[in-house]
Amino acid sequence: MAKAICVLKGTGPVEGVVCFQQEGDEVTITGNISGLTDGPHGFHIHAYGDNTNGCVSAGPHFNPHGKTHGGPEDENRHVGDLGNIVSKDGKAEFKFKDGVISLSGPHNITGRSLVVHEKADDLGKGGNDESLVTGNAGGRLACGVIGICQ
Repeated sequence: MAKAICVLKGTGPVEGVVCFQQEGDEVTITGNISGLTDGPHGFHIHAYGDNTNGCVSAGPHFNPHGKTHGGPEDENRHVGDLGNIVSKDGKAEFKFKDGVISLSGPHNITGRSLVVHEKADDLGKGGNDESLVTGNAGGRLACGVIGICQ
């Protein structure tokens, strides 16, 4: 059973820890992120494990198949499209599964960046070009590189 972890930090108050656990073809994602405004926030795996210039260095969403942006339940989605996490009283605590990302093979997310965004992800249904690229999720509040746990 493979495990990975990501410590999120931004230039503001947003920070947290997210864990990934591979179970067969699914990855269970659990996390606790604080410092968020209440409501939904886009949550994505980005292409690069580079945070040298802040979260902007993480590049675009992890999208090895060249698809348009979508929701986690959509067939047409970036591999890194994990939808939204929801904050209440400044904290988002969550646990969900995804059957597209992996901790090995061609959809391996280790060594890539995880980013939490300032706005809700419209899941590619916003009716404009940006929706099909980013889900109109806005700026990057915090990020971190995903690493394998022993």
